[in-house]
Amino acid sequence: MFMYFGEYFEGTQAGFQTSHAAVLRHYSDAGVDDLMGLVPSKEPIGQVPVDITRAGTHLVAFDSHTAQITLPADKFQAYLHDEGLDRLVKQREEAGTASQPGRERFRRHTKTLMRAAGKSDQTYAIRTGQRLEILPLNDPLSQTAGATLNFKLLFDGKPLAGALLRAWHHHKQQTVSIRAKTDEDGNVSFALPYAGAWMISTVHMIAATDSSEVDWDSFWGSLMFEVPARK
Repeated sequence: MFMYFGEYFEGTQAGFQTSHAAVLRHYSDAGVDDLMGLVPSKEPIGQVPVDITRAGTHLVAFDSHTAQITLPADKFQAYLHDEGLDRLVKQREEAGTASQPGRERFRRHTKTLMRAAGKSDQTYAIRTGQRLEILPLNDPLSQTAGATLNFKLLFDGKPLAGALLRAWHHHKQQTVSIRAKTDEDGNVSFALPYAGAWMISTVHMIAATDSSEVDWDSFWGSLMFEVPARK
């Protein structure tokens, strides 16, 4: 398994190292494998081996440790707007802090779905317990292009309403992005028009309450899978 970081479904390969990786697990109908024992503490490695020879669905979940970033006020406001976090834009404006830099502490919660031997099972629906988790409500690996895929967004195990999710795909050398917001039950639907690799992503942010060095805690969630082509 390789790991890529980036924006707009464009990424550069990153290494695995315990200073960055907090959780790395492999789920299948055979159970759960903790892969952190394969992640080194010193020199990072480019990939971690994942055994997906067993027929059926496989899910790999990754959580990062926290990291901090500070953005200039204008870039932070644009970032909030781009991620559908306009409530925080308004909050900063009302508090008179819109002209201040955005001091953010972020972590990643990612999931990747795969299947072996063309078979699917209920592994796609496993809840990993990530603080921000995109949960498929129907199997994206068994639906063909154009079918409606349903997802639920959870934060701390509870449905998250009014959150912006985006579906990303590369089609004919162009990046496709489809936007949708969760309803009051945290549910959202996408009709993905093309076969191939898709990523669903979202960002959730709350005020930081335990540090004088940051103002915001953000959680970056994503789910990767491949939509089969129509037969």
